[in-house]
Amino acid sequence: MKTFINKLPLYASYAFILLFTYAAGSKMFDFENFQVQLAQSPLLSAYAGFISYAVIILELVIVGLLCFNLTRLWGLLASFAIMVAFTVYIYLILNYSDFVPCSCGGILEKMSWTEHLIFNIGCVVMAGLAIIATYPITPKAPIMEVTEEDWMANYWQRRKDRRMIAYQIVMLLVLPASLMVALFFSSEHIMKKENNFTRRFPPHPVMEDQSYDLTVNSFYFAGFDEGDVYLGNSSSPFRIFKMDETFRKVDTIDLQPEKDVAFKNLKYLVQDQMLYAYDGSVPVIYASKIDSLNYPLKAVSKEDVFFDQLVPVSQTQYFLRIEEFLSKRTGVAYLSVRENQRVKISNTLLTLKADGGFHADGKLLYDTELHQAYYLFYYRNQILQFNSDLTLTKEMKTIDPVREANLEVIKMKDGRTKIKGPSSIVNRNMVVHRGLIFNEANLMGKHESKELWTKNAVVDVYQTPTATYWGSFYIPHRGKEKMFQMMMTDNYFYILSGNEIVRYRCAQTLTDNFIEGSSRKP
Repeated sequence: MKTFINKLPLYASYAFILLFTYAAGSKMFDFENFQVQLAQSPLLSAYAGFISYAVIILELVIVGLLCFNLTRLWGLLASFAIMVAFTVYIYLILNYSDFVPCSCGGILEKMSWTEHLIFNIGCVVMAGLAIIATYPITPKAPIMEVTEEDWMANYWQRRKDRRMIAYQIVMLLVLPASLMVALFFSSEHIMKKENNFTRRFPPHPVMEDQSYDLTVNSFYFAGFDEGDVYLGNSSSPFRIFKMDETFRKVDTIDLQPEKDVAFKNLKYLVQDQMLYAYDGSVPVIYASKIDSLNYPLKAVSKEDVFFDQLVPVSQTQYFLRIEEFLSKRTGVAYLSVRENQRVKISNTLLTLKADGGFHADGKLLYDTELHQAYYLFYYRNQILQFNSDLTLTKEMKTIDPVREANLEVIKMKDGRTKIKGPSSIVNRNMVVHRGLIFNEANLMGKHESKELWTKNAVVDVYQTPTATYWGSFYIPHRGKEKMFQMMMTDNYFYILSGNEIVRYRCAQTLTDNFIEGSSRKP
């Protein structure tokens, strides 16, 4: 037994040399993948670049220290500290992270997270015992061979040596553990509040569930209500289509607005058991209950305001995007058909530039659960939240670094304005549902695979109550067809891609972030 204890530091050194050589080698040979894995970590995403190099260098330094007798104790101390850090990291992943990432890479490829935690604890215990066996404790003096004064001095020296070992062990437990906890809180704050353009992809927040061939690519989402998906068709402006969630039953609903209106781009929107029809180039809005449509549809607003985007608050209240006539700026309007001052307009909420609307281009959104209006810009990383007084109540940012639209706008001889050169689109398409904004991103972040970007659309998810980034997920292209529209419900994420409508089932990791409103009506 005594021989084994004496040999324990050597055996432990061999074990750690093998472990860290293998670990560092596997990281170096697949370094890009290692960085991507760190970027997906819910604890270390913000520091993936620095940590990816630091871990490899530290593991190789420890191997070097363990190879020589003079530095073996330092190598064992470093092995103990790094294994404590790895153990605390896995414990935090399992108990305090928003999600548990996939087990992948190196030893994790063969072990579950719990098994790896047990393995790490075993390594910590082995390193601790090896340190104790290695540490030079003063030999015990035989009481019969020395004076009482020398024996007492020897006794106190041995106690001092043991305390020194205990102090070092405690410090090597506390410091790495504290560092990991500090990295966890710091990384979470950076990722959610001050993101440095590092995406993280929780495992499988949506899974493809079903698809249906619509035969043509002119459909668009009109809305969702009581288990049915409603589709409009730009080629059939007086007809909408209703599909149940299983895509087994498709009904056609013919509509006929008033005949004295010369429509240019009639669109439909279904929300809270209401059907809305509108054409902003013609200042008219129709509203009717979806289960008792009247023919022809009756207008609730006529000649109030021209607009190019509309989101209903109720059948009598609407947010609109407009071009304000006097300032020539893109603005936001609030229309209430029951008030004396029917239209309120803000021409400064979105932009101060009269450039044909390019710098202010984006999408108007309304969360029916939280009763909040939002505007998300196409060319910059900004999300605005505002109320019916058109007062800005919150400003949020997407994770990309583009603060100002990178556009050069020129004025043509005929008075029209155009963008000169290629435009830098940041955000492509957006929807909001129960406190979450889903944004189809257009810029590749740090540590992301170019190959995956060529095969998928990337959807970033933001939590509006806390103004934080939650995570991202991939939506595969359907052959050569890309996602061109999306819609979110309580249980499913829908996309339109080419001729197909595709339904994805939402995982609990995503739906747990939905917010319950006080009521469904404003």
